[in-house]
Amino acid sequence: MDIGSIIGIVLAVGLIVFGMGSYATAFIDFPSVLIVIGGTMGAILVFFPMENLIGVGSVVKNVFFAKPQPVSSLIATIIDFAGRARREGILSLQNVGNEVDDDFFVKGIGLVVDGIEESTIEDILSNEIDFLEERHKNGADMLASMGALAPAFGMIGTLIGLVIMLQNLQDTAAIGPAMAIALITTFYGAILANLIFIPFAGKLRTRSAQEVLLRKLTLEGVMAIAAGNNPRVVEQKLNSFLAPKLRGSMTG
Repeated sequence: MDIGSIIGIVLAVGLIVFGMGSYATAFIDFPSVLIVIGGTMGAILVFFPMENLIGVGSVVKNVFFAKPQPVSSLIATIIDFAGRARREGILSLQNVGNEVDDDFFVKGIGLVVDGIEESTIEDILSNEIDFLEERHKNGADMLASMGALAPAFGMIGTLIGLVIMLQNLQDTAAIGPAMAIALITTFYGAILANLIFIPFAGKLRTRSAQEVLLRKLTLEGVMAIAAGNNPRVVEQKLNSFLAPKLRGSMTG
């Protein structure tokens, strides 16, 4: 679980509620919630296919539960397999699925073991990376769109509240609820956009970049193994994916 995301949300909400003080209950307004959330979801249904909205739960889950494999650990594994392939032959890697919990890596090694041409292996794995990136982009774009729509529906709620208020200026009892809708809908839209939707979209883009980096590193390693490169050569190739201060010898 991503503790940073949890801490960030709790900290932001806690400070906002603290700032409200004893007036916190005044910021609870059910009609305003309906306008902002209902309007945002309705617009998203127009914007994106229904299946995208249905799958938003699994998209949001990646904000909190995605745990990318450390790059240095992946490099060490690839170097180990490169050495094994050099010593014992490529067929020694045919049971790699029992040792590695990475379907992409296992698929790549399986293609190498099956004797598929290197150019074909590269095409297959590159296409998979491209489509992975596109799927992740769709999820982040949907949340970013929600972040743009929520404040807009907050403003629509504000206009609704003002119209109701102007229609009932002679009724002082109706002015208060109308003003609540007018102001609180904008508040809800801003909170949802800037605390939930936009930050979640940013986190998903970061997660996607991390996973794509790992996939590209894995692709480079698989191609090096297919070419029969010396483990030290493999190490030098893969170390380019690391910051200079994190590089070190893993070949012994």
